[in-house]
Amino acid sequence: MQKIKKLIKNLGVQIIIAMLIGVVVGVIMGPKASIFAPLGSVFISLIKMLVIPLVAISIISGAASLGATKSAGKMGAGTFFYYIITTAVAVVIGLAMGEIFKPGIGLDINTVKEMFSTQTTTSVSQPSFWEIIISIIPTNPIQALANGNILQILFFCLFLGVGISTLPKSKSTPLIKGFNYLIEALIWMIKIVMYTAPFGVFGLMADSIGTFGYDILSIVMKLFIVYVAAILIQGLVFYPLTLKVFSKISIKKFFSKMWQAQIVAFSTASSMATLPVNMEICEKELGVSKETTSFVLPLGATINMDGNAIYYALVAVFFAQMFGIHLGTTQYVAIIITATIGSIGQAGVPGPTLLVVAVLIAADIPIIGLPLLYALDRVFDMIRTALNITGDATCAVLMDKFNRKELNL
Repeated sequence: MQKIKKLIKNLGVQIIIAMLIGVVVGVIMGPKASIFAPLGSVFISLIKMLVIPLVAISIISGAASLGATKSAGKMGAGTFFYYIITTAVAVVIGLAMGEIFKPGIGLDINTVKEMFSTQTTTSVSQPSFWEIIISIIPTNPIQALANGNILQILFFCLFLGVGISTLPKSKSTPLIKGFNYLIEALIWMIKIVMYTAPFGVFGLMADSIGTFGYDILSIVMKLFIVYVAAILIQGLVFYPLTLKVFSKISIKKFFSKMWQAQIVAFSTASSMATLPVNMEICEKELGVSKETTSFVLPLGATINMDGNAIYYALVAVFFAQMFGIHLGTTQYVAIIITATIGSIGQAGVPGPTLLVVAVLIAADIPIIGLPLLYALDRVFDMIRTALNITGDATCAVLMDKFNRKELNL
């Protein structure tokens, strides 16, 4: 009995129970379950309120701390390189799974048109390379913070952190300590907010399940199954392989410690909302240094979106097969490039995956039927977010080992 009470007190278990209750309520009440949506909205708003300051201060602290060491540049380059490689691998896995299992074959496009006959999909123009670069540079850092523009915040805070690292130690050390104290205060605030997580997760799940119709689910069921399989390959084969080759950490230990962060990621569908939990697990359970987690994890929550990359690639193949379009080499290259860049530029917050439109346009694939995916985006988002934060933690473990080796620790 004592063990059961202790288990129920565990936040991760409470969230699982809340998810299950939310599913049951959503199935029973149907669309009426949307009355519980505000519970989820309040929880997500509370998390967003604290996560933006946490990301900004963590990046400044991490960049300032690492900038004072010889390995800072190498670690930064290694982190970016790892994220880009894993994203590209994710795209290839998505394409391969789509071509092998062909989730779009046999679907009646007329059924999809009929189902969404009252809805329209607006195409989006693809920003140029320089437009993307310019959009990352904030003209007003305060406004970027107020608007929650993650990429602009990341750019400015990295720049400021490196600037602080160039100051004499007598000036930089007190600043870094001050930022670390602020991080501790924010972590405490987030822990308090996380007590409301079960209620928020219940609201999110009840609303999501109640909104989804079985007709929609049946159409994309094969796509969903193939997508989950691709996620498992990336998460349970590729990540463990990199850990085994480049790190001495036990694969069993890694995943046994990550489950709580994965549950939070799955239930909130937000890398940013999961960031505090992920940071705490990496530091306290996996032994990653504070300097590494403060740099690698906020960066990963912003640009490391392997789950999104798999989604973009697989959806492109799905629609191509649905329309009977044969994809050539040029289209595959377009999908790989657009999906990789799009994933890296995707902010770690929940919401419709509009970047999939750019991938479809790049490969000359019709975008009709996208409302089908938007209707189920929440389900896909929950799964891919769990993968994304696992990839962030994997990178943190690898980069920490690299950093310690550089410092001969």
